Amino acid sequence: MPVSTPREIFLAELTASVRDGGFLRLTLGKPRGIDQTLRNLMVRPVSLRGEPHLSFLWRHERQDITKNHLVSIALTEVGRLIGADFHSAHLFTAARTTQLEYNKKGEARLTHGPATVEKVEASHDRKKSRLLPPESQAWLQALGVTTPGGTVREGMADKHRQIHKFVEILSHLAAVTDLPASRPIEIADMGCGKGYLTFATHDFFNRVESRAANVVGIEARPELVQKCQEIARAAQCARLSFTAGTIQSAAFATLDVLIALHACDTATDDAIVQGVQAGAALIVVAPCCQKELRSQLRPAAVLAPALKHGIFQERHAEFVTDALRALLLEWAGYDTKVFEFISTEHTAKNIMIAATKRRGTAARGEESAVKVRELAAFYGIKTQALARHLGFVL
Repeated sequence: MPVSTPREIFLAELTASVRDGGFLRLTLGKPRGIDQTLRNLMVRPVSLRGEPHLSFLWRHERQDITKNHLVSIALTEVGRLIGADFHSAHLFTAARTTQLEYNKKGEARLTHGPATVEKVEASHDRKKSRLLPPESQAWLQALGVTTPGGTVREGMADKHRQIHKFVEILSHLAAVTDLPASRPIEIADMGCGKGYLTFATHDFFNRVESRAANVVGIEARPELVQKCQEIARAAQCARLSFTAGTIQSAAFATLDVLIALHACDTATDDAIVQGVQAGAALIVVAPCCQKELRSQLRPAAVLAPALKHGIFQERHAEFVTDALRALLLEWAGYDTKVFEFISTEHTAKNIMIAATKRRGTAARGEESAVKVRELAAFYGIKTQALARHLGFVL
């Protein structure tokens, strides 16, 4: 029987790529099963005891579950899942990328794109690969991170490590976020400074993932904007631009990804609300200088002896502020993760909040609202910047 439907074509391409060794990875999204905590499924090739397998990484809201299957069993399972439990499938092979999408009527649509340039090694003992292409050396050198020979300059090792760690995190977040496939991804880096991570974001999407992405860096200092624009032109970053302005004044017709690292105090809240109001699918922030709530906090008396120390007061304010931000993002329709961005050995500003937009916000919104108000009441908090921006009454 000839292959005819989009689903059959997709599964035939998947099977052929696995058989000929061109398979890189598969992402299944838009889950439609009864498990409301399931986010997506990622499939990649692995070798176990010298025999090829496919590794299934089931991504849930609060945990990840990995299961390895023999190739024949894995392909059968994928065929069962596509169109039933998942309404989106994105196949990456050495030859090209293929995406299968189902609309609300259950009609399937197949699209193709250029191949990615990623390299996958099947061994579980594989070395961690760099997620920046050789072309990145142009801007790394111009920004003073590396020498003309490509080695890291003295004093820039922490920055170099931070850049690569950020791209590694971004790669994982992008894989589990519903980003557009039929148009360029729109990305904003708020308060981008010298643009280290802005350049890295551009290169990751456009040169590593081969996914068209328009990236704009927003920075208040005109001299930095001009310098970054010049470096972007010299490095031939066609989809990268920098704009002079503040986080509050930025305006976006379309925004899919918002990034704001080390925006001081309530500037982080200003950035988050920009992403929420624009309907961004992914919001990534690394807060710093959380001062707003420090004077409001009225912790339990039992904590008073500990909080007489300034360092504990500071850490306590950071914890409460970022906990409220994460809960408010959940109330606004996002799933959140809070984790260490990079070791405190390299930077003290090491907490990252990543928020991915979810489907169906009502039930979780009510639950999160209760948690926000309980936390605010416990500490005697009357007002907080993100809550004000979102119109949330504490």
